Amino acid sequence: MAAAKEDTAKKTTAPKEESARIEDYAIIGDLHTAALVCVDGSIDWLCLPRFDSPSCFGKLVGTSDNGFWRIAPEGAGRSTRRRYRPDTLILETEWDTEDGRVRVTDFMPIRDDVADLVRVVEGLSGSVRMRSELALRFDYGHVVPWVTRNERGIRAVAGPDAVTISTPAPLKGRDMRTVSEFTVDEGERIPFVMTWNPSHLRPPVPVDALNALESTDGYWDTWSRASKVHGPYAEALQRSLITLKALTYVPTGGIVAAATTSLPEQLGGPRNWDYRYCWLRDATLALQSLLTAGYTSEAKAWRDWLLRAVAGDPSKLQIMYGLNGRRRLPEETLDWLSGYAHSRPVRVGNAAADQLQLDVWGEVLDGLALTRATLRTGDDASWNLQCALIEHVQKIWQEPDNGLWEMRGPRRHFTQSKLMVWVGADRMVRASEKFNLKGPVDKWKRFRAEVRKDILTNGYDAEKNTFVQSYGSTDLDASLLQIPRVGFLPGDDPRVIGTIEAIQRELTEDGFVLRYRPQASDDGLPGGEGVFLACSFWLVDALIGAGRKDEATELFERLLTLRNDVGLLSEEWDTKNNRQLGNTPQAFSHFALVRSGFHLLADESPTSDRPMSIPSNGGRNR
Repeated sequence: MAAAKEDTAKKTTAPKEESARIEDYAIIGDLHTAALVCVDGSIDWLCLPRFDSPSCFGKLVGTSDNGFWRIAPEGAGRSTRRRYRPDTLILETEWDTEDGRVRVTDFMPIRDDVADLVRVVEGLSGSVRMRSELALRFDYGHVVPWVTRNERGIRAVAGPDAVTISTPAPLKGRDMRTVSEFTVDEGERIPFVMTWNPSHLRPPVPVDALNALESTDGYWDTWSRASKVHGPYAEALQRSLITLKALTYVPTGGIVAAATTSLPEQLGGPRNWDYRYCWLRDATLALQSLLTAGYTSEAKAWRDWLLRAVAGDPSKLQIMYGLNGRRRLPEETLDWLSGYAHSRPVRVGNAAADQLQLDVWGEVLDGLALTRATLRTGDDASWNLQCALIEHVQKIWQEPDNGLWEMRGPRRHFTQSKLMVWVGADRMVRASEKFNLKGPVDKWKRFRAEVRKDILTNGYDAEKNTFVQSYGSTDLDASLLQIPRVGFLPGDDPRVIGTIEAIQRELTEDGFVLRYRPQASDDGLPGGEGVFLACSFWLVDALIGAGRKDEATELFERLLTLRNDVGLLSEEWDTKNNRQLGNTPQAFSHFALVRSGFHLLADESPTSDRPMSIPSNGGRNR
């Protein structure tokens, strides 16, 4: 194979490639990063060595020139079927052809010193002609590596990155890609092992593919057996929990919002963001879901990540951080990428990290209150930090902010932002009284009462009998569904019922909930977006709290039908074209799914600072 010169990928005038649907993708990962595998057997997204590293397969947000790796029968398109092995993150994709049946098993062994991606081609019947086509493109599809042969296969190097491909199948270079054409017979298994390591180090010895398959299967099976999930929605809940585990960066415990960047909220539009970071507002949803499911160690790791990330000057608190708590996440656009379905720009980094969003102080204090109540850490050393956080909030709570939806329009007084300020004060009062923690409790009580009065005076429209998005506005916002969730008002309060019904009338499409109406809310961006899946799960929770369980169950079961064939949800749903939108798989959607499922199982909707209690399954397996 001729060595390929390192170069930058130039813009091309080749015909536009049609993007696969977002729901066509499944995820595999090693708890440091993740790859997206299309239903046609192509890996179109992978960042190495971490979730937030530059991609080496970037076709998802560009074209095949930006990197991919497809293994499939010659001339075949979409697979006949695919599935995850039960309770694992091991993907099995099968094709039925005229010459026989074949399976490709994709997985990433749990990370050791290097990152491995393993693909095993297995003949199930007959004799099937196969084709592997690999295009490694580092730095978000920008750099073509220098490729050389070795005794096991090939090694590709570009700057800090080195990848080896090891396989017994023949490999040859063709048009700056690596191709393998071979036949697999019934009972035969042909492995391909891709290994990343820093280019300045010696190439590692590749893993044994079949041994790695067995150990990876064992890891996920053991992890899933620890789950308390059972009941009619057990499969959906456990698949969501496995997905959330897959989005966890194990070295720090941080959980990324999604594995991808720039999958659009509107096809062809500019609402494309980088979600490969950790959002503070995911804290309570994450903790409540993990603790209820029995995953205490994951919950503790997330709590510890949270405490490290927010440590320091309370005035410098951000809404999101990097995987290791990194604060600087400068946003830039990658103009050489055409975008998913030609939705530009493709962004890396996220400028929303610099926004003022008052709700995050409350989200942090709410999450820590939950872990204190659940893990019984009443004397935890984080109390002084929490006192500093609430002290700072008291100084700034009357400022307008960008709100939890990270609007890039004018700042305003969002009702949900004030609500979470109230939550912060409430949790501090309760913690001090219940756990005998020292602090100015009377001052916090007065502050809590002041914020509550402010919300009821300015955030509630008595004429419409509904809370509103922001002070002085009549617009609705799905975040108002969280009012009973955080304990501000009971779920059957007439003002809560009025808000639920207003949202059902005015803020839904096909029964699913929008975040807000972009045209009315002046969020600083053109165009619209799909329905926001987490918000529809919030409506499920609100309906349970309002005593309307049958209605909640019907909506929850409809939402489950929006998952793809392997149980994954993205951020949004396009009700007109019946397809997923936004980054995928989306932690916010899956956390909300798990929480709603537990609520239905328990037949209650506890507040966010309380651990959920689900009925025992009587020792029965899922």
